[in-house]
Amino acid sequence: MQELHDAPLAPLTTFRLGGPATRLVTATTDAEVVETVRAADESGTPLLVIGGGSNLVIGDRGFDGTALRIATTGFHLDGSRLELAAGENWSDAVARTVEAGLAGIECLAGIPGSAGATPIQNVGAYGQEVCDTITEVVAYDRVRRETVTLTAAECAFAYRDSLFKHDPDRYVVLRVRFALEDAGGMSAPIKYPETARALGVEAGDRVPAAAARETVLRLRAGKGMVLDPDDHDTWSAGSFFHNPILGDEAFAAFLARVEARLGTGTVPPAYPAGDGRTKTSAAWLIDKAGFTKGYGTGPARISTKHTLALTNRGEATTEDLLALAREVVAGVREAFGVTLVNEPVTVGVSL
Repeated sequence: MQELHDAPLAPLTTFRLGGPATRLVTATTDAEVVETVRAADESGTPLLVIGGGSNLVIGDRGFDGTALRIATTGFHLDGSRLELAAGENWSDAVARTVEAGLAGIECLAGIPGSAGATPIQNVGAYGQEVCDTITEVVAYDRVRRETVTLTAAECAFAYRDSLFKHDPDRYVVLRVRFALEDAGGMSAPIKYPETARALGVEAGDRVPAAAARETVLRLRAGKGMVLDPDDHDTWSAGSFFHNPILGDEAFAAFLARVEARLGTGTVPPAYPAGDGRTKTSAAWLIDKAGFTKGYGTGPARISTKHTLALTNRGEATTEDLLALAREVVAGVREAFGVTLVNEPVTVGVSL
């Protein structure tokens, strides 16, 4: 276990933003993670848990407390059952499951961050979500002060949501367990239309899992969603805003605003979201509100490849980023009456 004081946090995030932590502890075993969390709780010290740093916006003043970087390792396959330590690199783990001929998470390739973060956000992309395959999450419960094992049902997964997001200070994820599919090297049925088109197949078809992974990586790279230190379009948190989910009344009002602004016949993206609700596209809203690819003149701008990514062009501060995010939120609200909500976790700041 390594301990540093007045330690920079920006290098630990994909935004490369944020001030220092009073104390930074890097834990390489579950026992070290639990020891650090318990010590912080017993002393009343604020605690910030950091995995891959791909979903964090840390304020320029930094964090006055203990920042715990989880750097645990462990990739264990038992047939088609997979257990990952929280600190395992997620994209690398996906590649290893594909190499093993297993299906279920191949379309989640290229997502930055660590395995322990995936159940918190219920990470999803290109027709797959981790809740489709997660069976259990092992976590340290800071209320009960013990390690617990939560079933998938107990995790209360929903769209980009989980039990862990609703009670963010209670659980520290240690391990995640999955039930994958031994499909003879073939993928799970392809669900996402863009992926199916790129593969030249119909939705519901299977393809070699390696081909599905490679196609997703190519699609993500084209949108600046695969980390590249030389490409400032990837100095981001990926999608900065959730896709809005609207009730019937709110969706009808939204359609009226679309017609008034863009004219009769304009049909926004719309997908059933259950319980009489409809999901629409945050990227579409941002673009149609006038915030196109590359928008901005300062050190924080919208990606040149994807309107849903806000980026650090190299010299930005967190306040630069937040100013851009607030401008986008206000513009979309004025244009369409929809309030966008940020995906990344904010530390010491807010929109």
